[in-house]
Amino acid sequence: MQSICEDKMCAGCMACVDACPKDAIAVLERLEYYTPSIDQSKCIDCGRCTAVCQQCNPPQGSKPSKWLQGWDSNSESRGTSSSGGLAAAIIRGFISAEGVVCSCCFRDGQFGFEFSSSIADAVKYKGSKYVKSNPIGSYARIKKLLVEGKEVLFVGLPCQVASLKNFVGNKLLSNLYTVDLICHGTPSPAILRQFLSENGIDMNQLESIEFRSKGSFQLRENERTIDLPGVLDGYTVAFLAGLDYTENCYHCRYASIERVSDVTLGDSWGTNLTEEMCRGVSLVLIQNQKGQRLIDLAGAELMTVDIETAIKNNGQLRSPSEKPSARARFFEDLSCGRSITDAVRRSLPKRYFKQSLKRLLIRIGLLKRGGGYGIKVSLAPDSNPLHYIKGSIQ
Repeated sequence: MQSICEDKMCAGCMACVDACPKDAIAVLERLEYYTPSIDQSKCIDCGRCTAVCQQCNPPQGSKPSKWLQGWDSNSESRGTSSSGGLAAAIIRGFISAEGVVCSCCFRDGQFGFEFSSSIADAVKYKGSKYVKSNPIGSYARIKKLLVEGKEVLFVGLPCQVASLKNFVGNKLLSNLYTVDLICHGTPSPAILRQFLSENGIDMNQLESIEFRSKGSFQLRENERTIDLPGVLDGYTVAFLAGLDYTENCYHCRYASIERVSDVTLGDSWGTNLTEEMCRGVSLVLIQNQKGQRLIDLAGAELMTVDIETAIKNNGQLRSPSEKPSARARFFEDLSCGRSITDAVRRSLPKRYFKQSLKRLLIRIGLLKRGGGYGIKVSLAPDSNPLHYIKGSIQ
């Protein structure tokens, strides 16, 4: 096997790494894109890598049968969630029904996937992650649990859900439940690591990382924000502008109304529930009977939503994010040794100036603090996320 998917179209889902019986595949992470690398001395041309690849073999999606909006009925959980807390409610409900959950969380300087069958652990999965996550090892373990007759819930991005369905095969799908998120795109963790380093923070030493919280869009190290509350830091400016996503994200085939999961979650922007917006309202798309079961288990507060409004305010239900014309300059500046913040300033001068002006007005007392997206982190051993191979991150 000479290659797996089209050049620069790798989503970094890591399913090919899990599928290879000879440990012949490594996924190389560059700032702009991911690349699968095959050790030809080990490869036996079995084709398992291309069989599970969502880029080579995209599963068929289906249009939602129900469009809803709502929030976690547990007000405390909702208050600490990025949006309406529906993911947390679904996870708690599924675990209560004796299921096993696999979802992304931050640990030891990495955005990896962990398994849990304890409601007490559900809190670790909370929060938006404005960075690419790494499910390496999860696919094989999920398949093993399904073979054992366990019910498993996977919560992740659409590309990860697609590869997981390819990996486990049709015969085991009956006990696999999937929730995907409406995804704008994701940058390489190397960009986040570099940005934190430029701000004097070692990502390996972080206790937690939080990109978005109610009331503020701020990158935070424990309780310290990178910038003033209400002012977007350089990393967040780049993310919200779609400046730093990996190349495949601008061509994502899952940015569509046809979903590959049982349930799709997002933000219910533009809702008529104005009094609830500040506390968070989730958009909920149910694709099938398994999705309905997940929502029933969640016990959430739900109501109808205007479909056109939901689509209008969630553009990735129609098409992928557009690649900004300034993206080439941004990565060129990084390749020349400029900092993330400086590259953002040069690539998006108007957006950067707006945040600089807000910072000044807050400091002189003419503007109240507020706003918010950000990050929290936790202590972890030293590691280098730039080279992934089966069973380890080197």
